[in-house]
Amino acid sequence: MSKVQAEVLAEVEFWHSRPITPTRRLSLGHIILPIDPAPGLGGVLLGAIIAQYVGDVHEDMIPDVHRLIGQVERGERIVQPRLRHRYQADRHGLGRSVHRMVSDDGDVHFEFSETGAPLQHVLGAIYVLERLDEPVRKKIAPILLRAMTWRGPLGQLFITYLTGNESSTISALTDPRAWALEILGFPAGTIKPSKREVQARFRDCLRDVHPDHGGDEGSAGRSIIDLSEARRVLLS
Repeated sequence: MSKVQAEVLAEVEFWHSRPITPTRRLSLGHIILPIDPAPGLGGVLLGAIIAQYVGDVHEDMIPDVHRLIGQVERGERIVQPRLRHRYQADRHGLGRSVHRMVSDDGDVHFEFSETGAPLQHVLGAIYVLERLDEPVRKKIAPILLRAMTWRGPLGQLFITYLTGNESSTISALTDPRAWALEILGFPAGTIKPSKREVQARFRDCLRDVHPDHGGDEGSAGRSIIDLSEARRVLLS
């Protein structure tokens, strides 16, 4: 049986100067960045790029990275070069890197290129942020700052840390309210259930998945987390 190809959820392409060249240059390529509702899958990918590479950026540059994210969030004009790199549209002579957020049989994970310097990738993520509309920029900039403090593997806990969403499933990230309504078993067409209805559904579903009431012991923990997150989404 052939292996099912992973689905690309978000993707960014960076072009950057090679290690042997004296000039430091950076350019953006194609961008697939779903951000509705913000931060969306695209915002999570940008945060993951920051978290993946910022630990290898020289510590003297970290305050400048913080400052640059703040300036971009506020929409300030930034004079080139930035952090010793110059942005350009021309990609001639530059190396290519691609970073992706993918879904493999429902499991969300990240794929990073191994070329280029860490600072180039961090700057690339900030350049992408700069091209977003102001309301979205203001929601995703704090995600990038939060990602700078992450230490650990880039899995479900990382996504929860960035977004505050306990579930890392695709539907929970792209349409949290619709996902929450489905998880708690509300009928199709339900838009805004009352607090009492949400609590009642949560208790009923919790009882159904609990091993003491016949639920699968192996999946009970994940189900309880999803039910709790769905309740939080609908009550927030």
